[in-house]
Amino acid sequence: QVHLIESGGGLVQAGGSLRLSCTASGRTFSTNAMAWFRQAPGKEREFVARIPPGGSTSYVDSVKGRFTISRDNATNTVYLQMTSLKPEDTAVYYCAAGSFWSISIKDYNYWGQGTQVTVSS
Repeated sequence: QVHLIESGGGLVQAGGSLRLSCTASGRTFSTNAMAWFRQAPGKEREFVARIPPGGSTSYVDSVKGRFTISRDNATNTVYLQMTSLKPEDTAVYYCAAGSFWSISIKDYNYWGQGTQVTVSS
């Protein structure tokens, strides 16, 4: 069992930055693939970024060059550093953990409660 708690969301002006954190309980964190998804009002939840237990990361095209996902296995924490934020980045951001390094929602077994990110123009 993995329990995830996100933090770091808030209100920021366009062009600003935020760093989201997701702290996981459970001893299997270091072996889990971790990812960030987001869901804007009236839209489906979408993949944002993923990071395997060790190795390369990947991102949705709309955030490449602006967002960076990283993890610290010593503290069971995964981060999403977001820069050059745009109003279209406004969404609830969710942290997810799973056994497969995937961009599909169905491959992630554990989810956080979400944290709101609002970018004003």
